Amino acid sequence: MIRYLKTFVTAAETASFSAAGARLGLTQSAVSAQIQRLEDDLGVQLFERTGRAVSLSDDGRRLLSQAQGVIAGYQSMRGEAGAFGGQAALAPINVGAILTVQLGLLPGAVQRWTALGAMPHLNIVPGMSVQLLAQLDARELDLAVMIRPRIGVPVDMKWLTLMHEPYVAIAPKGTRGTVADWSTTLPFVRYNRRSYGGDLVERYLRRHRLWVREGVELDEPEVILRMVRAGLGWSIVPATLIGLPVDADMTRTSPKQGKSGGVGVQVLPLSGAPLTRELGVLARQSALKRAPVNALMKCLSEEAASRG
Repeated sequence: MIRYLKTFVTAAETASFSAAGARLGLTQSAVSAQIQRLEDDLGVQLFERTGRAVSLSDDGRRLLSQAQGVIAGYQSMRGEAGAFGGQAALAPINVGAILTVQLGLLPGAVQRWTALGAMPHLNIVPGMSVQLLAQLDARELDLAVMIRPRIGVPVDMKWLTLMHEPYVAIAPKGTRGTVADWSTTLPFVRYNRRSYGGDLVERYLRRHRLWVREGVELDEPEVILRMVRAGLGWSIVPATLIGLPVDADMTRTSPKQGKSGGVGVQVLPLSGAPLTRELGVLARQSALKRAPVNALMKCLSEEAASRG
């Protein structure tokens, strides 16, 4: 419920659910749903809603300072709990991770980590990188395995690069032609533009003046791969963690033929400068005082290095 209180306070400060969502890394609908859940739990209406505009109700104004006090008290409790060395070492570790990392890196890394001996409980929290950054900032996570933030690394956090993952173009198996041909003949299954990884795709399209036929827009490359495999269009996605070929043999494949690589789709390299996303671990400096957290980061680095 602390998360909902933070959403309430942010919405009150911005007087807008969409602005609150942008600050917290949430969609407007997610903010609205959290506020509705909080209102149902408290039994009051916190905001007056008029079209897209929102303003605090009388109850909302009355409860705002209390919500701010609860949040401050909770953060103080977390800080005090972290001061007890022995107990902190055994406390659960809250790890945020984007879906491709959960599927591609985490299983091997956690296996390495648990092999070291008795370790704390891991709580894996899914989300887009922008959402995970907001949760780190709110001290809801100890670390997150994500795409490097565009805005830079906050001063109270540390960034560890794990890998640079290349992007490729994919289309339904048997599709012929070049990437330019695909863009004019097939719908585009888009990597969400609000995500860090999807923004890289959008920049690539603009730079190469590729005008696409908009189709479905999704948050996760693994789901995009399945959509393309089902024949719903073509896409540009990061390749390594979802098992797409990125080796030299693929780059020598004729652009008229592409390569399926046994994954049920045609794969083509992208023209121009290599398009990659930087994956790594963003950790709060306070969390790095715990030996199990440092051990987990080392295991993640080793697992990423094993993938070349």
